[in-house]
Parts: sequence; C-alpha cells; structure tokens
Amino acid sequence: MSFEQFKLPKALQKAVDELGFENPTPIQQRAFPVISSGRDMMGIAQTGTGKTFAYLLPLLKQYSFTPTHTPKIVILVPTRELVVQVVEEVEKLTKYMSVRTLGIYGGVNINTQKTSVYQGIDILVGTPGRVMDLALDNVLRFDETKKLVIDEFDEMLNLGFRPQITSILAMMSQKRQNILFSATMTDDVDDVLNDYFDFPEEVTLAASGTPLEKIEQSAYAVPNFNTKVNLLKELLRTDDSFERVLVFVNNKKIADMLHEKIEEDFPEQFGLIHSNKSQNYRLHSMADFQSGQLRGLITTDVMARGLDISDITHVINFEMPELPEQYMHRIGRTGRADKSGTAISFVTPREEDIRVEAEVLMNREIPSVDFPPNVEVSTLLIGPEKEKEKVKFLLKKPKLTGGASTHEKSAKNKKVNLGGPSKTKKKTGSVNRGLLRAQAAKKKKK
Repeated sequence: MSFEQFKLPKALQKAVDELGFENPTPIQQRAFPVISSGRDMMGIAQTGTGKTFAYLLPLLKQYSFTPTHTPKIVILVPTRELVVQVVEEVEKLTKYMSVRTLGIYGGVNINTQKTSVYQGIDILVGTPGRVMDLALDNVLRFDETKKLVIDEFDEMLNLGFRPQITSILAMMSQKRQNILFSATMTDDVDDVLNDYFDFPEEVTLAASGTPLEKIEQSAYAVPNFNTKVNLLKELLRTDDSFERVLVFVNNKKIADMLHEKIEEDFPEQFGLIHSNKSQNYRLHSMADFQSGQLRGLITTDVMARGLDISDITHVINFEMPELPEQYMHRIGRTGRADKSGTAISFVTPREEDIRVEAEVLMNREIPSVDFPPNVEVSTLLIGPEKEKEKVKFLLKKPKLTGGASTHEKSAKNKKVNLGGPSKTKKKTGSVNRGLLRAQAAKKKKK
C-alpha cells in the first residue's frame, strides 16, 4: 500500500513525497479510514510505529481553512518535548497549506503564549496543564474545535493530568471527534472513554506490552551504582557499535551523578536531560544528539515516551524503571523504522522484581549476560544504597545476651514442639526468578 491510496489533497501529498515516505505503517493504514469516517477512535500501538502521522494525515485531509481565530484541531500530549516534535511534524505536512500551528507548554512566559493565541490558531498542540491555564484565563476558547487528539494518554494519567484532561473535555462542544492513542490499556483509560467518548472504535496494532521484535534485549546482574558506572564505561570503551546511546535512570539526582562520572572518561560526549534543565538546554541537547555531535544522552523517563530520535543504536537501563510498562517505552526508543536495536539492563538484586514483571508483560525472558571479569566490582555505596543497608541493619533482631534473668526469660519464651507440621522456610541462596515470574503472572491476571 502507498500513500497515494489515501487520496490526499495535492498540497498534502506533495509534502509527504518531499519527506521521502512511500508506504504507510500498519497503524497508519488501519487508523486512516476510521478517523476519516468521523468516528471516535481508541488506538493502541507499539511505540515507534508512526502514530503521529496516523492521526495527522486523515485530519489534514479533511481540514479546510476558515477565517476564525480559535483552534479547529486540538492535540494534547504529555511533555514539552513532544509538543515541539508534533508541531514540527505538522509544519512539515502543511508546508503547502494555509495552516496556523501553535505549540504551548509550561515553563515559559505565559504572556508570550497569550499573544500568540490572540493572533489566531488553526491547530493547537499543547500539554494539558498549559492548555487548561489559558482556557481558565478565557484566552483560549474551543468554540470551533471539531477534532480532539489525546496522544500518550496513559502517560498523561501517570503524570497526574486527569483533572486537566476531564476539565478540557467538559469545556468543548459535544459535537466533536475524539481520537485517543495509548500504549497500554488500563481501567483509568476505560473510565475516560466511557464518560466522554461516543462508542469509540478500537484500532489495535499489537497486544499491550508486546515487545518490538527487532530489539535485542539482555541484562547484567550488577550489585550497586559504582559497579554499574564501571560496566557502562567498559562497554562504551570496548564496543564501537555504541554509536548513539540513550541511558535511562529513575531520577534527576542519579542522572547528575552518572553524567559527572561519565564526563571523567568521555568528556563532552554525553548530554543530560531531566526536568530541572531549562527548555532551551533540553532542546539544544536533543538537537546535538540528533545531529551526531553527542554520542549519547543520560536522561530520566522524560525521554521515554513519544520522542522520535532516529537511529538510536542502544538503550541502556542503568536503573530498571519503577513500572514494567515503562520498560517497554524505554526500549522502544531503539529498533525504529524497520531498523534493529539493542536494549541492555543493569539489574541489582532489589530490581529483580521489576525485571520479572517486564518479562511477564512481554511474555518472554530477558537473557542474562555474564559479567565481564575485567570490570571492577566496587564496594563503595552511594547515599541511597547506604540508607537501604542502614534500614536492613535496623530490622535485624538483636541476640539475647546477659545474666541469669535474661536466660530465664529466653527459656520461658521457647516454643514447645508438639509434633505439628513444620513451618520452617527453606533458605535460598539466590533469587528464585521462576517463583517471581509465577507470582507476577498471577498478579497480572487479577
């Protein structure tokens, strides 16, 4: 199938041709007729499958210019970076069309955005928080909005945007088409669909949590942060295939610490992105990474959803994510556009449960790789690891020592064996991953 079969307007088809796209992806093929029909749609697809064009192409095919200044199409996305990316995609496709596009998000001067809104909009792309702010100030109105797109909906719910989304839905006219994309299907997603959507048609490309087949996954068992640093440096030093690398951690503090360590051996080769960095700094780092000026980026999960950076060779889970679904979104940054990719996870004993839950979600194991013998195993612990050791120590029961009274009390409290069944637990020297997988699978069924 080619894009010509969509019978796009000449201006839109010319833009698609100039972008070099010839064949639509499966989600684009399946979503196009549903969205074109005007029906509400719920789409579930793997990350990296072309979801943005899946809704932009049919919406732009139906678009017709009107002299009003309020948006006809509203697209809600969870992060500032994704706003910028979607705006760029709209501008590429509308190169030969008369369309005014505006992206809005928090963290920048709201008065500048108010001025832009007053100048008139046809397509608005924004984060729920900033869209809600402008709507409450009566700057942004939805009188002419006929199409609403909510992308990465499950991630919006994870970020706590449900009140803003439901408020925005309530402000809009009921005579509109709703299009929602989510990587996973949850009860919260179902609730919003039931309350605000009109018999949505479901378009599912693959089962929720199914891994991309072209991503080679593996895991190293690593005891602590500093040993993980040593392992990462060794991989970067000895393997030239690590050309474009995304390294994921769980919080800003660890991201800063890791970046400082990596800079020691690989100066100015890695950028750093998290929510404490300014918008300009983050966009500049992403641009440098995209252009090849940086070998890699160290980031929190702000980069795990929706962002389309081409040709990422490796995704490193320096820390396992807090949710197994997030593991899927992270590794989906590689293996895109019919290219292969590699995902490597560094797993401490306390992260083993998440690894197992991710395996259950994907219905496949993440193969273990032998730890390189030449990498130093550090005994030096960082702050969070020390706190966990301290708690572990405090939970240990002290041994009874002292005089006769103590021994008398000890003897008094001894349990008498009356011949009943034994309740003694068997000791295990290592993590029973088979048992963990069974428990995680049982939990998933519930």
